[in-house]
Amino acid sequence: MTLTQQEREFLLRLARNAIESAVRGEKLVPTDSSALNPVLRQNGAAFVTLTISGNLRGCIGALEAYQPLVDDVREHAVAAALEDPRFPPVSVSELTRIHIEISRLTHPEPLSYTDTADLLRKLRPGLDGVILRDGYRRATFLPQVWEQLPGKEEFLSHLCAKMGASPNAWQIKHLDVQTYQVEEFHEA
Repeated sequence: MTLTQQEREFLLRLARNAIESAVRGEKLVPTDSSALNPVLRQNGAAFVTLTISGNLRGCIGALEAYQPLVDDVREHAVAAALEDPRFPPVSVSELTRIHIEISRLTHPEPLSYTDTADLLRKLRPGLDGVILRDGYRRATFLPQVWEQLPGKEEFLSHLCAKMGASPNAWQIKHLDVQTYQVEEFHEA
């Protein structure tokens, strides 16, 4: 079920307020979930991506729904601002330049494939987010990453590297692959 425009705007405001409070060191005010639409109270998984002038500034999220969508968005908005290990915490001076994007994920589904050619055939650039797993290692790219890495081979190689494996791991061993889709929306 797709979110309404009002639900999207609510989640973006919620994320913005949570980031601003957290960056300023203020205590987060609890959300009164009893007044919310049922879809916002249902368990949901989301990634919150922060950019400045189109450049990534933080991105944190969950692949599996384990808490109400409102709590998931709020938690990951704060984590993207303060806890993404690739970046220093967002500063107060950056708040007015931060652009927020939310990706609400569908439940990941296993992608069975016989060999690398079959894997490449089954991937859908621009539509599928991809999770690769090799033992204890795991990494994902949201569907939006296809915009920067449109080639399937390049996409998988970068995802293997993100996972901490050799970039050609997807070609030399059978990895567990899951795909999901997102409902993406962002600040105007």
